Amino acid sequence: MDLRLPLFLDILCGYSYNEIGEYMKEYDYILFDLDGTLVASAESVRVSLAYAMEALWLPCPDLSDYSLYVGPPLEDTFRGMCAVPEELIPKAMELYRDYYDEVGQKQSRLFDGVNEMLTALCERGKKLAICTSKNETVAGTVADVMGLTPCFDAICGSSLDGSRKAKAELIPYALKALGCTDKTKAVMVGDTHFDARGAKLAGVDFLGVTYGYGAKEGMEACGAIGFADSPKEITGALW
Repeated sequence: MDLRLPLFLDILCGYSYNEIGEYMKEYDYILFDLDGTLVASAESVRVSLAYAMEALWLPCPDLSDYSLYVGPPLEDTFRGMCAVPEELIPKAMELYRDYYDEVGQKQSRLFDGVNEMLTALCERGKKLAICTSKNETVAGTVADVMGLTPCFDAICGSSLDGSRKAKAELIPYALKALGCTDKTKAVMVGDTHFDARGAKLAGVDFLGVTYGYGAKEGMEACGAIGFADSPKEITGALW
């Protein structure tokens, strides 16, 4: 029997043997969450939320657990966790974004190995997009400040009018921006169950990262195909 036959069949079906020793589909389109996946931004988000609540003279909830508010849409965080009255939510979001732009984002940094990971995937010919619930203009600014913009073919975020904020809505938007018409060739990479659930609802595979702010169990429950413990392992998993 020709021992090369199983490998040939895997390649023919779109699978390869990756660098971390597992079989993984070949993906041409890779969508990345921003906060907690590419950027260590939890402290930036925390101080900006706290500022907005203080500026509105509203009690600030306990913000010690990053997983509760890094990931979901900002509007939902103000409405739910922060209990901001509905009529004040637009003002809260404006205060948050102004403070984040001027002060908060200065406390963010890239996770170690992100630049190398993105460079390797680009050299491999992958099409990359940022897919974040952060407002699209703000996401673009963050990408510029962090030096990420040259690595990406599209930067896709939420709209100011709230018509596009959940990952299940953002993922199709990002795929369209990349020109992807075959969802089987796309994967979402993120750190929370919000990302994983959005990918499931949108019909694309999901690769979870364990170094961000979400819980692995939540991502597993939403059908993650695998996990990476570092940006370097993302490269290995998707190589």
